[in-house]
Amino acid sequence: MAWSCAGVRWAEGRPELRWFGAGRERGSALAFGQELAFVARGERRCVGVWRAGRRTPCPVGAVVPGRGTRDQCAECARIDRSFSVAADTNAGDQRPYAVYVAWFGPGLLKVGITGVRRGPARLHEQGAVAFAWLGRGPLMAARRAEELLGAALKVPDRIPYARKRAVRLALPPVEERLAELRDCHARAVALPGWPESLERSEFQPVDHTDLFGLDAMRAEPAAQVRVVRELVAGGGVAGRLVGAAGPDLFLRPRDGGGPVVVDGRLLGGWELVAADAERVGVSVPVEPLSVREEAGGGVQGGLF
Repeated sequence: MAWSCAGVRWAEGRPELRWFGAGRERGSALAFGQELAFVARGERRCVGVWRAGRRTPCPVGAVVPGRGTRDQCAECARIDRSFSVAADTNAGDQRPYAVYVAWFGPGLLKVGITGVRRGPARLHEQGAVAFAWLGRGPLMAARRAEELLGAALKVPDRIPYARKRAVRLALPPVEERLAELRDCHARAVALPGWPESLERSEFQPVDHTDLFGLDAMRAEPAAQVRVVRELVAGGGVAGRLVGAAGPDLFLRPRDGGGPVVVDGRLLGGWELVAADAERVGVSVPVEPLSVREEAGGGVQGGLF
């Protein structure tokens, strides 16, 4: 049976590749030090809609662009947004939500919300270098707090992913990043107008240096880092996994051409088959690491 990739997800504090096929889903846990080698086969097709723990296949099996980070066709994306906390079309969700402040680099902080039952998985999926909880409570209270913090502290609710990736290789010491996080947390919980039903959280920072393998990433000169631009039929990627943050897999290939970053969002919708690492190398389009802005970011997912 052919399995199509559904991208990179984080589960129980570790990254994994997700797969779907013939109404089934599975995950392949990833570990630093392991060799990855795969070749893309066929065409990249829409992954359908994931809702309530089930995937509904795309009714037409639409082909989606290889270069885009969105792995859905326009119609399936519309269905996703039609009943979504992230798109504010499911305001009646009764589950508790948590508000957080995340740190991605000097001056790069953002506020957001996530379902309490998901724990820190949302922060792992975003590639947050460090974070702290601000409070927890009903969905609408969490949303009001998110808006309040964004307006009062001038902290955005979204940062272009290319910028997160670029600063990840040149981070200041842990003490400096946590100090910036501590200052933002203190200002946030002291703001007037905090929703009464949202319980404030004490400052308990979490740093992801070890979880993401950041030290191994920073050991590589940024000028030598290559980023996969897209997968193509017959093209492959092979290398040893040395780090992972958010959807990014940081590989050290055997070809001597410098480290390669594979954005897991580009994998969704492809049938990926195992390959020989020595023969495959890196045979897909790549580009130098840059801080270019991304287009078509769409609605954030995975809140709960």
